[in-house]
Amino acid sequence: MARRHQYHQPNAPDSPGDGSDSDIQLDIDELGPNDDEDGDEDDASSAWDHNTLDTRIPLRNLRATHTRRFGIQRDNDAYREGEQTTAMHHLSGGRDSNGTIEDSAPLLEASNGSTTTRKSSPGGWRQSSLRLAKFFSSTPDSPPTTSPETQDSSLTGTSRNITIGQDPPPRFPPNAVSNAKYTAWSFLPRTLYNEFSFFFNMYFLLVALSQLIPPLRVGYVSTYVFPLLFVLSITLGKEALSDIARRRRDAEANRGPYTILRLRDPMGTSRRKDKRKDYVGGKNPPRKGRSNTSSSYPNRLDVIEEEEEIVGHNGKESKPAIEVDELTIRSRDIKVGDVVKLGKDQRVPADLVILKSFAAESGLVTYPYRPRQESLPNLSNGEAGSNPQTSGSALTTPVPPTEASLELGKLSGGTEAGGTGEAFLRTDQLDGETDWKLRLASSLTQSLEPWEFSRLRIVAGRPSKKVNEFVGMIECMPRSDPQKDSGAPQDRSSQKALTAPLTIDNTAWANTVLASNVTVLAVVVYTGAQTRQAMSTTPPRSKTGLLDCEINDLTKILCALTLTLSIVLVALEGFENREEMKWYVAITRFLILFSTIIPVSLRVNLDMGKSVYARFIERDQGISGTVVRTSTIPEELGRIEYLLSDKTGTLTRNEMELKKIHVGTVSYANEAMDEVNSYIRQGFVTGPADDVLEPSSLVTPSSSFHTPSAGNQTTRTRREIGSRVRDLVLALALCHNVTPTAEEEDGQSFTTYQASSPDEIAIVRWTEQVGLRLVHRDRKSITLQSVETSRVVVRVRIREIFPFTSEGKRMGAILQFLQGEASATPSVGDAGEIWFYQKGADTVMTSIVAANDWLDEETANMAREGFRTLVVGRRKLSAQQYLDFSARYKEASLSLQNRDARMARVVKEHLESSLELLGVTGVEDKLQKDVKPSLELLRNAGIKIWMLTGDKVETARCVAVSAKLVSRTQYIHTITKLTPETPAASALDALSLLRSKPDSTALLIDGDSLSYFLSHHRWEFISVAVLLPAVIACRCSPTQKADVAYLIRQFTKKRVACIGDGGNDVSMIQAADVGVGIVGKEGRQASLAADFSITSFHHLTKLLVWHGRNSYKRSAKLAQFIIHRGLIISVCQTMYSIAAHYEPNALYRDWLLVGYATVYTMAPVFSLVLDKDVDEGLASLYPELYKELTNGQSLSYRTFFVWVAISIYQGSIIQGLSQILVGSVDSPQMVSVSFTVLVINELIMVACEVVTWHRFMVASLLGTMAIYIGSIPFLGGYFDLAYVWSLAFAWRVAAISAISLIPPYSVKLLRRTLKPPSYRKVQGI
Repeated sequence: MARRHQYHQPNAPDSPGDGSDSDIQLDIDELGPNDDEDGDEDDASSAWDHNTLDTRIPLRNLRATHTRRFGIQRDNDAYREGEQTTAMHHLSGGRDSNGTIEDSAPLLEASNGSTTTRKSSPGGWRQSSLRLAKFFSSTPDSPPTTSPETQDSSLTGTSRNITIGQDPPPRFPPNAVSNAKYTAWSFLPRTLYNEFSFFFNMYFLLVALSQLIPPLRVGYVSTYVFPLLFVLSITLGKEALSDIARRRRDAEANRGPYTILRLRDPMGTSRRKDKRKDYVGGKNPPRKGRSNTSSSYPNRLDVIEEEEEIVGHNGKESKPAIEVDELTIRSRDIKVGDVVKLGKDQRVPADLVILKSFAAESGLVTYPYRPRQESLPNLSNGEAGSNPQTSGSALTTPVPPTEASLELGKLSGGTEAGGTGEAFLRTDQLDGETDWKLRLASSLTQSLEPWEFSRLRIVAGRPSKKVNEFVGMIECMPRSDPQKDSGAPQDRSSQKALTAPLTIDNTAWANTVLASNVTVLAVVVYTGAQTRQAMSTTPPRSKTGLLDCEINDLTKILCALTLTLSIVLVALEGFENREEMKWYVAITRFLILFSTIIPVSLRVNLDMGKSVYARFIERDQGISGTVVRTSTIPEELGRIEYLLSDKTGTLTRNEMELKKIHVGTVSYANEAMDEVNSYIRQGFVTGPADDVLEPSSLVTPSSSFHTPSAGNQTTRTRREIGSRVRDLVLALALCHNVTPTAEEEDGQSFTTYQASSPDEIAIVRWTEQVGLRLVHRDRKSITLQSVETSRVVVRVRIREIFPFTSEGKRMGAILQFLQGEASATPSVGDAGEIWFYQKGADTVMTSIVAANDWLDEETANMAREGFRTLVVGRRKLSAQQYLDFSARYKEASLSLQNRDARMARVVKEHLESSLELLGVTGVEDKLQKDVKPSLELLRNAGIKIWMLTGDKVETARCVAVSAKLVSRTQYIHTITKLTPETPAASALDALSLLRSKPDSTALLIDGDSLSYFLSHHRWEFISVAVLLPAVIACRCSPTQKADVAYLIRQFTKKRVACIGDGGNDVSMIQAADVGVGIVGKEGRQASLAADFSITSFHHLTKLLVWHGRNSYKRSAKLAQFIIHRGLIISVCQTMYSIAAHYEPNALYRDWLLVGYATVYTMAPVFSLVLDKDVDEGLASLYPELYKELTNGQSLSYRTFFVWVAISIYQGSIIQGLSQILVGSVDSPQMVSVSFTVLVINELIMVACEVVTWHRFMVASLLGTMAIYIGSIPFLGGYFDLAYVWSLAFAWRVAAISAISLIPPYSVKLLRRTLKPPSYRKVQGI
């Protein structure tokens, strides 16, 4: 497409002096008239006659002696956070705001020698010889505007400038979700650090390294090195596989397809260097979304040819239009400055600013954009062009809306420009609030077509974690007027850039969902790690179980015991009496010999056991869909004492349903709603029921209640009740902010409702169920229809709307009812009844409605049932009352100070007094499946439950009651509205009541008060809160949730579990000892970041009470057996060393030492991971069994020293009697007896500890014994094989085994009889 260029005289730098190319010393004035930067000369230059174009010199005819490159370079420094900077454009790539090439820079650069050199200076563009784009420079066409930083001081030093359609700087992070713990570089350092932070791993490492020193070597090096390497390989492999799985899940989320709009000119060149390909049908686009090459821009020779083509076509030219293409790309390839197209129920991929919103079915925008055609003046003779279809002389050009239309859009809200400019978002995955959020497109951009977005620039604040705050500004650059090219005079005022502020109402944060049936065009301002959701999320950490920490402490005791024993053995012989080796060498050799006390296989067996537990959990059909994402902490599930839970999506479904109404003398619920339906049919009879063509009249609150003629059967009381029910239903159908929308699915049309609160939608759906349907609503009117007759029965004109606020806790509306026939078109001057309706929380409505004797009692009854109550009232206004109120209200709305307070005061004085009480409604927030019994079971298991939610105080209170989180006997103590200015004494007094009755009091606290306590009285608050049976925290930010979890862990040293389903719960989940994520309707962020992923809340009970119990008890028993196995062989070594005159020589060498810990005992000992003391039914029936686990009795110092005593006894008996009965201290006969008894003893000890037998246990015991017997012929280097097959060997082995096993088992039976454990009590054994 041909294009005209305007050449201006540059302020070119002086020639560099000697050596310059004389051939290029040309009079640039030949190329065109001067175009000074002075404003006075602009008028002359703008009136430049286009006919002079024919006399200009084509650039190709200029003589130059050297070939010069005209490269395209992008200066990333053009985008600066913290200062307002501008983009540099090269001669061939820089375009002004209208798409024309900026050619005011030197056409031919000075040269030194034979090469052209462009020097860059630290000053960046300020010292560049290039002309700046008109967007950012003060030119005659674009007067200087106030910098955004000077307009809004809050942006100073922290802002980022975003020009739509241009590349962002590389410092902006990619838009990728990452839950991975490690990178390729950090994996080994971090995992090795974590491993060797455990004392026993470091101990094994030192022992293995000691074998490299010849004087310390006591056997093969491989005996000590390979087990350690095996342990590390298993652990690192598990971590690697786990992290790879996380990356694969992240990659799946990052591959989500999204549609962006690509702006390009008619030549097919994109305005940005974008090489992203269309990503449709799962095809993988290139890894790199943009290219840093200049191939997407025309080079200088193309520009020259283009200019010549313009001159050679009779001077006919046109300005380029920006065409819009749809491009489907991956979520991770979205960049700052991209325009994203979103539809209903689509998740927002990054932090966006909404530019335009329109109804999805309106089809307002089609892509690619085709500009309408318009004839342009003939450049050679000034005549109009001919038909473009025949001559091609008239070229296409967009005719954009005028600047005046943009100004008008500011006043009208932009709703007339092809869309409502409104969109509802679901933000429960971000902030936990169930109410939908209304978001608006800026009036400056709502009226723009997509191809005009290239004129927009956005100034946004620095990335922040505050999800409810945003400060920014949007600027629309002026477009060039087509009249400018024909020499017409310009209106300088029309060329000013338009600006508008941006607030939180113009944004859509990442991880929210577009809920309304609209199409939204929005520009990306923050990506990846800089989004609100990501910044509110703490980085993942490597979690270590409490059992591992306890075992680590026990190994320190064993090491101290080993060191003490080594020193004692050396000291008994004397430090100076050793001739063969130094005393410290002897101590070190003893330490190495006794290293089996801390068996290297301990960690291997425990890690393998964790994998088995994880497999049991994932294969449990009772909790199908459960995924173990962190397999290193399954034992933590059996030690939980505090459970922190989200509300929305975790305890509740966020599905509201109106369950009950009360009209003063009677209440309706369940089946009684059919009677309400009959009252509505009678109350909205507006015409003959048998003639649908007969016009019907509209119903007003003053209309009489029609009842069928049934003589004395219809009593006056029934008519009064019917009238009350009709008035209440009418108020509920009118007093709300719900908008009906028509949708179509599978060829069937249906109506859906959109509102900021699910409560409102539930109420409107209920009014439709009982016979009164909302069919139309806009900003000025509401229309209701009878469901039975499909006739319009009510039309009202909206005079005022008073929206719900957290402070006011009520919403109201002033409505004017239209009268007459429903088919008549209402006129502006129609008069009608004016009514004020209001509904709100009972705490505030009690003082607003007229005196009554039933409201308090009925709202208390509904609250006990867990319903969210709303009190509804009304008041009739005369025309004069409304005019008086309207005047005062308008006056208050114009106040510059305390505007909201003054407006609220006017409403209170004129409207909110002595309202007629219509009734009370009870709305139920449906709970997740089996939430009530699950919470009760967890509470009986000794777990204290906290509910942390971002929702309102009233909502949280109702859910806490309905879910039985708070029992009826418990008092709910509420602490709200504490600020930093609150005196410390009053804040501490609020805690005093809780301290006096901690067992019967639950705490309800809002986010501000929680923040106050965490900042000023941290320990005073947590010391009281951890004693309470339940705590409900409302209006919590994601960071506050994580802080609470950290604080409980830090203060109590107890295990804390956190459960949630949304992105706003990720920080809390990662801060917990055990994080549980629920796969929710709105996404899998919590599930991906959690240690355990479940599909429903009630699965948590089995996860904790059953699998947690088994995992902990099995690991505790397994760890103690492995310690016993290592300790008993060390005791045998000690007895042998004493008998061998304290010489540090090994009793069992090489294979015997390795085989004992692996082939001969590992399978039976490891089979203990299949043991269980109670079955699943008893564990759920008696949750009190779980409470015992939290005390850590299964693995404590007491149980540890009991096993130490057993090991010392059995080791002494085995080695001592072997030496005595064989009659030798160091002989193959003694080693064969001692080692055989050692293996048999361990196998029988395993059998004695089993509670519930499993076939694998039997097979492992018999199989191991068979393997040992079968391997004896191969142990000739250690045993006397002839002696082994003798009767003397057999009776000695039997006698020693009996003496070592019978006494410990007898003591165990006696203790079990006198003090049976709890599991035997519930089993009745």
